[in-house]
Amino acid sequence: MAAWSSVLNADPTDWLLEDNNPPVRYHALTGILGKKESAPDAKAAKSAIMKTCAVPAILGVQEADGFWGAPDSFYSSKYTGTVWQLIILAELGADGGDTRIKKACEFILQRSQDRESGGLSIHSWAKGQGGRHGEVIPCLTGNLVFSLIKLGYLEDPRVQQSIEWITKYQRFDDSVPHPPTGWPYDKWEMCWGSHTCHMGVVKALKALAEIPVAKRSKAVRKTIERAAEFLLVHHIHKRSHNLGRVSKPGWLKFGFPLMYQTDALEILRILAALGCRDPRMQEAINAVISRQDQNGKWHIENTYNDRMSVKFEKKNQPSKWITLHAVRVLKHFFSERD
Repeated sequence: MAAWSSVLNADPTDWLLEDNNPPVRYHALTGILGKKESAPDAKAAKSAIMKTCAVPAILGVQEADGFWGAPDSFYSSKYTGTVWQLIILAELGADGGDTRIKKACEFILQRSQDRESGGLSIHSWAKGQGGRHGEVIPCLTGNLVFSLIKLGYLEDPRVQQSIEWITKYQRFDDSVPHPPTGWPYDKWEMCWGSHTCHMGVVKALKALAEIPVAKRSKAVRKTIERAAEFLLVHHIHKRSHNLGRVSKPGWLKFGFPLMYQTDALEILRILAALGCRDPRMQEAINAVISRQDQNGKWHIENTYNDRMSVKFEKKNQPSKWITLHAVRVLKHFFSERD
């Protein structure tokens, strides 16, 4: 028995491979069973993502010009506006080549991106002339860069500018006596201040982790190192200056999709995707192991179902998404070192 499977109460793989959730099936085939993306069953699961479940439901309520809901409420309509639909589509592995998804990406770049800095803003100027310079925030920038890369926009110069925003402005302060001043730090105390917002760091790292290794600039590599160390200093979900305390108890109640929030499992899976195995991850790993049920399944404990245009899994019930993420993290952490 492989070391990673020995920490499971039971093997949920067959459950994850069922046809009723194509994105989970695809990632179980490639991420757990190790099949190539070109394998016929993996290709079939990937193709089915656009035809069943949440993706066609989301695209079915999209407006012709590429947005959802009111165009000016792309961020503030939580969680039915355009920002949140793009995040969900990216998380589900939707096909970025689809014309409707391309329209949504173009809409958000035109409305949310600050043309001066490349960061992403919560509001746009009049008539869609880019995002407001003074309302760029880090978690939104990270989330949208992640989404745009997943949907095929990595090489787009506008996304490259947003990546540069992350490497230039993202902070990793841990209760420093003199927090940064000047733009973009002055307006958003909750994002910066003496202790950088955990969510901003997580979403920045999530975005940069999507860049293939061969395409990571020196600045991207350095930012990944700093972001990962920030999270490891906190032992993923603890207070760095008092490791006996959990930062937020809600981070141990796993959810999907998480929008701008985070939890210990999301952080672990980002670090796992980067190949990180560090002893400071162990407490969070133990917490993940402890939350499985007797059938080797994890329940979803945090959900925005009542606020989204589509519903995912039922709260406090076994979750294919949480189980998939947990198993993949455990497989990485407990697999033999290369």
